[in-house]
Amino acid sequence: MSEASSKKMKFSIFSLCTCAFLAALVCVCTLLYIPLPIGYFNLGDIALLVSVWFAGPVWGTVAAALGSALADIISGYVVYAPATLVIKALMALCAYFVAFGLKKMARNFVLDGVVQVIAAVCAELVMVGGYLFYEAIILGLGAGAFVSIAGNALQGACGVVGGVTLILTLKRTGIKEKLLRSVGREKK
Repeated sequence: MSEASSKKMKFSIFSLCTCAFLAALVCVCTLLYIPLPIGYFNLGDIALLVSVWFAGPVWGTVAAALGSALADIISGYVVYAPATLVIKALMALCAYFVAFGLKKMARNFVLDGVVQVIAAVCAELVMVGGYLFYEAIILGLGAGAFVSIAGNALQGACGVVGGVTLILTLKRTGIKEKLLRSVGREKK
């Protein structure tokens, strides 16, 4: 095997394993519910945001979408799995491309935090709107679908706070770069 194909194989295997690990993480985090006085939230959106930050737009999106849809199937919400697959993929892409588009603004840690918050809020708005559309139009709930906005907004707010906090903490540790260096995928 040539060195070039060996590097390509390492990249593919690393990417696939990273995607599988992150999909499992998203699934498990989605199944973990945290009760609050006005409802509950799960850790899935936090894992989604971290996945797309860590693995990029392709593998991060695949991990986020598959992990979230699998959690719906496992928890018995099979009717939501197709919508979750699409909505979570759109969320991940939105978070990545908004953050990527605003990245030039982030010249220091504080501005990087602002960029991450904007990207996460945009992604969560996609989630709230996506589930509203799915419930109102596809499931045929009509105006009854608006009841879910408060719960989805709470989920989104918790996802923004937790996701941005975790991403900024992980950025400070340099763990992404260390891991990429350890498998020979340094940023150039």
